[in-house]
Amino acid sequence: MDIEQRQAELIDHFVKQASALEGSALVPVVVEATSHPSLFAFSEILDIPAIAQLEGTENSSYLNVLRLFAQGTWTDYKNNASSLPQLVPDQVLKLKQLTVLTLAETNKVLPYDELMQELDVTNVRELEDFLINECMYSGIVRGKLDQLRRCFEVQFAAGRDLRPGQLNNMIQTLSSWLATSDNLLASIQEKIKWADHMSDSDKKHRKDVEDRVEEVKKSLALKGDIEFRGHEEVYSEPSGVMDYEEERSRPKRRRQPLS
Repeated sequence: MDIEQRQAELIDHFVKQASALEGSALVPVVVEATSHPSLFAFSEILDIPAIAQLEGTENSSYLNVLRLFAQGTWTDYKNNASSLPQLVPDQVLKLKQLTVLTLAETNKVLPYDELMQELDVTNVRELEDFLINECMYSGIVRGKLDQLRRCFEVQFAAGRDLRPGQLNNMIQTLSSWLATSDNLLASIQEKIKWADHMSDSDKKHRKDVEDRVEEVKKSLALKGDIEFRGHEEVYSEPSGVMDYEEERSRPKRRRQPLS
């Protein structure tokens, strides 16, 4: 099962579960969802009315936890840890995985030093183990570890929930891409028309050449036939040149002596 299908099934599961609860009964659902090793999208859960109603209640900090996992990073948690519940180890792991995805959104070459700082990792070996075992093996990223350059080259990264302001940028990006695609399509269509025209011209030129060749062949054949008939008439004419055998068989006249 691919990661997108698994995500969809998990989201559907937690949405149905949370929709049937309210108040403090939602706290275990939030903790379970943010701890699940295969769930990396939370906006659908945030949109549930019962979840939104946690705002301003004694459980509002769990609403903020869900927002953190939808849009934040490990650094965001550290900066606001005093106002948030303490995370369990699975939540810490998940938030660090999400931090890698956030970094990969804007840069496809992630320096080791930046990653170690953002993830609170103290050495390269620990960082590489995390990237391999917790990120690449889980399928959320693909890439190459470059020990010589001390960086992680990202080839693929799963998308996160959209943050405020990202939607407009995404719309602009997609609009620009669409305009570029339309221009490219128009250019391709023009080239197809030009290629079709050239093909028709080549076919017509080839036909003209073939017709001309046939005309020349016929002309040469006609000329040869006329010349052959002319020679035939010369040799068959009675007043023409006498046949050599006929000349030899004719009796010779005797010369009369002079008187």
